[in-house]
Amino acid sequence: MTTTATAWLVYRLTGSAMMLGIVGFASQAPAFLLSPLAGLLVDRWNRRRILIVTQTLAMVQSLALAALTLSGRITIPSLLGLSIFQGMISAFDLPARQSLVIELIENKEDLGNAIALNSSMFNAARLLGPSLGGMVIAAFGEGWCFLIDGASYLAVIAALLAMNIQPRAEISEKTDIIKELREGWAYAYHSKPIRSIILLLSLASLVGTPYAVLMPIIAGKVLQGGAHTLGFLMTSAGAGALLGALWLASRKSVVGLATIISKATVVFGLGLIAFAFSRALWISIAFLAVTGWGYMVLVASSNTILQTIVDDDKRGRVMSLFIMTFLGASPLGSLLAGILSEKIGVSNTIFICGLFCLGGAVWFYRELPEIRLAIRPIYTRMGIL
Repeated sequence: MTTTATAWLVYRLTGSAMMLGIVGFASQAPAFLLSPLAGLLVDRWNRRRILIVTQTLAMVQSLALAALTLSGRITIPSLLGLSIFQGMISAFDLPARQSLVIELIENKEDLGNAIALNSSMFNAARLLGPSLGGMVIAAFGEGWCFLIDGASYLAVIAALLAMNIQPRAEISEKTDIIKELREGWAYAYHSKPIRSIILLLSLASLVGTPYAVLMPIIAGKVLQGGAHTLGFLMTSAGAGALLGALWLASRKSVVGLATIISKATVVFGLGLIAFAFSRALWISIAFLAVTGWGYMVLVASSNTILQTIVDDDKRGRVMSLFIMTFLGASPLGSLLAGILSEKIGVSNTIFICGLFCLGGAVWFYRELPEIRLAIRPIYTRMGIL
């Protein structure tokens, strides 16, 4: 709901595709800058405590956004400042959340299903949130979406406090931070599967996901709709993603996910290309569902492989790189897409993005033999093969 409300608020205040890109950049750029340090701290500290702090700060941010919007004092500079603050929170929240999943799973063979089910819940929210957000915006305004979001964090914090998790041993502060950061980067770089997956996700996030920040322009100018149209479009992408996550959750093994990553990237790219040429709402909704399916299967499959093969003492640092790829590269892509859209149009921009995704899929497919060769000994050692 908040994502929808923020995008529509920026569009209502400015009507600018470039400003949508700038706000998208501001909300996600801190993840790129702070994720390496955040990943190191996640490896050192209690992950549940980190989440309690980040969720509390996120609640404060949402309530501040609600207060400014409901009072009519919201401005683009204040929105940018709060977006940057939220990005800083996400830089620590997301690697901690991803890493905590491992501590909640007793049988590691269930890891793939657990990650997919986690994605299913996330995308069920994506399915309901945008359409509900569109209705709330149309009836009461964007401020009420922010207020509902702020109140919802109370349930999240209560759930975290109620968890009973065996505490991990926290790493001594006497270790060299720079050395540990270099160690994590070297570990990821020298692993063929980790390196290839992160590079593909970087490309998909840089040129693929920025279509979302351009959605208000598509809804308002291309499809001649309003806030409810934006809600329908974002809900469609969420529905496709939910179906993809549920499909992954039904799989019984992580074996074969590398091939699925390549195929999902093709689906994602083709979905973007088809969406770029659509001028009817129902056709756009259909192709966005395909796009959402492809992207979710790509991200969740990548997450599952990374979580399965990475060493536990480097998990936070690797997951911070994972976050950097799909949250860190995205703001730069949003900024570039906003600028390019002003020059050549929204539809042409999305079409070019789809072509780049197809190119990434071809590259990853050619890397598959070496990736499988590197993963096989790890799966064998774990008893998966």
